[in-house]
Amino acid sequence: QVQLVESGGGSVQAGGSLRLSCAASGYIYSPYCMAWFRQAPGKEREGVAAIEGDGSASYADSVKGRVTISLDNAKKILYLQMNTLKPEDTAMYYCAAARSVRYCPQQSGMEYWGKGTLVTISS
Repeated sequence: QVQLVESGGGSVQAGGSLRLSCAASGYIYSPYCMAWFRQAPGKEREGVAAIEGDGSASYADSVKGRVTISLDNAKKILYLQMNTLKPEDTAMYYCAAARSVRYCPQQSGMEYWGKGTLVTISS
Protein backbone atom coordinates (compact mmCIF):
# COMPACT_ATOMS: atom_id res chain seq x y z
CA GLN A 1 0.00 0.00 0.00
CA VAL A 2 1.30 3.44 -0.94
CA GLN A 3 0.50 6.53 1.07
CA LEU A 4 1.11 10.05 -0.17
CA VAL A 5 1.35 13.16 1.99
CA GLU A 6 1.64 16.60 0.41
CA SER A 7 3.17 19.70 1.99
CA GLY A 8 4.51 23.08 0.98
CA GLY A 9 1.33 24.87 0.06
CA GLY A 10 0.67 28.39 1.25
CA SER A 11 -0.24 31.92 0.29
CA VAL A 12 2.11 33.97 -1.88
CA GLN A 13 1.82 36.99 -4.12
CA ALA A 14 1.73 36.74 -7.87
CA GLY A 15 5.19 36.33 -9.30
CA GLY A 16 6.38 34.37 -6.31
CA SER A 17 7.49 30.77 -5.99
CA LEU A 18 6.52 27.68 -4.03
CA ARG A 19 7.88 24.18 -3.83
CA LEU A 20 5.42 21.45 -3.09
CA SER A 21 6.53 18.13 -1.68
CA CYS A 22 4.87 14.74 -1.64
CA ALA A 23 6.29 12.14 0.69
CA ALA A 24 5.57 8.58 -0.38
CA SER A 25 5.53 5.65 1.98
CA GLY A 26 5.27 2.08 0.80
CA TYR A 27 6.86 0.51 -2.23
CA ILE A 28 6.77 2.14 -5.63
CA TYR A 29 8.69 0.28 -8.27
CA SER A 30 9.56 1.14 -11.84
CA PRO A 31 7.80 1.46 -14.16
CA TYR A 32 5.60 3.97 -12.35
CA CYS A 33 3.92 7.26 -12.79
CA MET A 34 3.79 10.04 -10.23
CA ALA A 35 1.93 13.23 -10.87
CA TRP A 36 0.55 16.47 -9.55
CA PHE A 37 -3.04 17.48 -10.12
CA ARG A 38 -4.92 20.57 -8.99
CA GLN A 39 -8.49 21.61 -8.46
CA ALA A 40 -9.49 25.24 -8.35
CA PRO A 41 -12.72 26.33 -6.67
CA GLY A 42 -15.68 25.52 -8.89
CA LYS A 43 -13.55 23.75 -11.47
CA GLU A 44 -12.70 20.17 -12.33
CA ARG A 45 -9.46 18.64 -11.23
CA GLU A 46 -6.75 18.88 -13.89
CA GLY A 47 -3.30 17.51 -14.43
CA VAL A 48 -0.32 19.76 -13.79
CA ALA A 49 2.77 17.61 -14.29
CA ALA A 50 3.82 13.98 -14.27
CA ILE A 51 7.03 12.00 -14.13
CA GLU A 52 7.65 8.38 -15.03
CA GLY A 53 10.13 5.91 -13.65
CA ASP A 54 12.56 6.57 -16.50
CA GLY A 55 12.64 10.24 -15.57
CA SER A 56 10.58 11.52 -18.45
CA ALA A 57 8.32 14.40 -17.48
CA SER A 58 5.28 16.07 -18.97
CA TYR A 59 3.53 19.32 -18.20
CA ALA A 60 0.21 20.97 -18.79
CA ASP A 61 0.40 23.82 -21.28
CA SER A 62 -0.78 26.24 -18.62
CA VAL A 63 2.32 25.67 -16.49
CA LYS A 64 5.04 24.89 -19.03
CA GLY A 65 8.14 26.94 -18.44
CA ARG A 66 7.07 27.85 -14.91
CA VAL A 67 6.91 24.48 -13.20
CA THR A 68 9.38 21.64 -12.71
CA ILE A 69 8.51 18.19 -11.43
CA SER A 70 11.22 16.03 -9.89
CA LEU A 71 11.57 12.91 -7.82
CA ASP A 72 14.12 12.07 -5.15
CA ASN A 73 14.11 8.30 -5.41
CA ALA A 74 16.26 7.76 -2.34
CA LYS A 75 13.96 9.81 -0.13
CA LYS A 76 10.81 8.88 -2.06
CA ILE A 77 9.75 12.51 -2.24
CA LEU A 78 8.05 14.04 -5.27
CA TYR A 79 8.54 17.77 -5.77
CA LEU A 80 6.78 20.46 -7.75
CA GLN A 81 8.78 23.66 -8.08
CA MET A 82 6.47 26.46 -9.15
CA ASN A 83 7.78 29.84 -10.24
CA THR A 84 6.19 33.02 -11.56
CA LEU A 85 2.96 32.06 -9.90
CA LYS A 86 -0.30 33.55 -11.12
CA PRO A 87 -3.66 34.01 -9.38
CA GLU A 88 -5.07 31.34 -11.69
CA ASP A 89 -2.68 28.85 -10.10
CA THR A 90 -4.76 29.05 -6.93
CA ALA A 91 -6.01 25.55 -6.20
CA MET A 92 -5.77 22.49 -4.03
CA TYR A 93 -2.79 20.52 -5.29
CA TYR A 94 -2.84 16.73 -5.13
CA CYS A 95 -0.08 14.19 -5.49
CA ALA A 96 -0.94 10.89 -7.15
CA ALA A 97 0.84 7.69 -8.10
CA ALA A 98 0.34 4.61 -10.20
CA ARG A 99 2.35 1.42 -10.60
CA SER A 100 1.88 1.49 -14.35
CA VAL A 101 2.69 4.17 -16.90
CA ARG A 102 0.05 2.87 -19.28
CA TYR A 103 -2.40 5.61 -18.49
CA CYS A 104 0.07 8.17 -17.18
CA PRO A 105 -0.92 10.88 -16.38
CA GLN A 106 -4.66 10.38 -16.75
CA GLN A 107 -6.55 10.79 -13.50
CA SER A 108 -8.41 7.55 -14.07
CA GLY A 109 -5.11 5.69 -14.19
CA MET A 110 -3.81 6.89 -10.85
CA GLU A 111 -4.11 4.40 -8.00
CA TYR A 112 -3.05 6.40 -4.98
CA TRP A 113 -3.88 9.94 -3.95
CA GLY A 114 -2.82 12.33 -1.26
CA LYS A 115 -5.22 14.62 0.57
CA GLY A 116 -3.88 17.77 -1.00
CA THR A 117 -2.14 20.99 -0.07
CA LEU A 118 -3.69 24.42 -0.69
CA VAL A 119 -1.96 27.02 -2.83
CA THR A 120 -3.34 30.57 -2.84
CA ILE A 121 -1.89 33.23 -5.12
CA SER A 122 -2.88 36.84 -4.57
CA SER A 123 -2.63 39.55 -7.19
